[in-house]
Amino acid sequence: MTAAAGLGGVVDAAGAGAAAVPWWVWPLGLFVACFLMGIVAVPAGIGGGTLFVPIVGSFFPFHLDFVRGAGLLVALASALSAGPILLRGGLGSLRLALPLAVLASASSIVGAMLGLAMPVRLVQILLGVLVLAIVVMMLTARKSEFPNVQRPDLLSEALALNGVFLDGATGRTVSWQVHRTVPGLLVFTVIGVLAGMFGIGAGWANVPALNLLMGAPLKVAAGTSGLVLSLVDSSAAWVYLNRGAVLPMIAVPSVVGMMFGAKIGARLLNVLKGSVVRQMVIAVLLFAGLRALLKGLGIWP
Repeated sequence: MTAAAGLGGVVDAAGAGAAAVPWWVWPLGLFVACFLMGIVAVPAGIGGGTLFVPIVGSFFPFHLDFVRGAGLLVALASALSAGPILLRGGLGSLRLALPLAVLASASSIVGAMLGLAMPVRLVQILLGVLVLAIVVMMLTARKSEFPNVQRPDLLSEALALNGVFLDGATGRTVSWQVHRTVPGLLVFTVIGVLAGMFGIGAGWANVPALNLLMGAPLKVAAGTSGLVLSLVDSSAAWVYLNRGAVLPMIAVPSVVGMMFGAKIGARLLNVLKGSVVRQMVIAVLLFAGLRALLKGLGIWP
């Protein structure tokens, strides 16, 4: 199969007019777009898939199943690329990520099976609604940079879910611990289902759950979110691979672009103002969420 024929097989009906565009334009566009997404996704702690699926699914002429399959690999690549830098800086806690990721990984497999069984138009509508809900949550959610956790719960203490990191913005050494571990485990089980169903990685939900519910500092929540994503997305991605919903022409340039961008984003996390990145992400998600919803409803093909 030629590259042009391979692309033609995954062009969505709404994007049939894109056939006049040379085939190499789309992989190049994916690389550039994913490079930019990777830069902002890591400091925001939302994972590359949260941006990738609504943007690529709405503005590139690919079938949504292929976009969701590539979205999980993109989120996985973003997390793996940034992981070593986050661990070395103490901004990501593997000890905190592992128990959460175990439950979320199992539930993400169920979510992936549900997503592939649903009609594409319905998934597009639900994706638009979910992305707009994420925007509302990001606009209204209270965020505490350094939550005050008086004492850890018994499970958190038994698992030693605590640590220390050097905050590059203030130069101070911060000790942290978490609480509400059992509710956190339950929430991450639900997050895993959504991650697998929509292929968006669910980093958007990881950070509030770690920060507001469990009491991890905001930067630790963003860094640990990437480690959780690397485990959760790898589980759900196998379902899409097994169903043939991962196409190299879409996945490869997207993953490479995201990995390069994520390396820059991981270095920016320690010094960049979170409010700046947050405003950029909200603006992009608002536009992409509206586009996905209107496309699913047939209003904006």
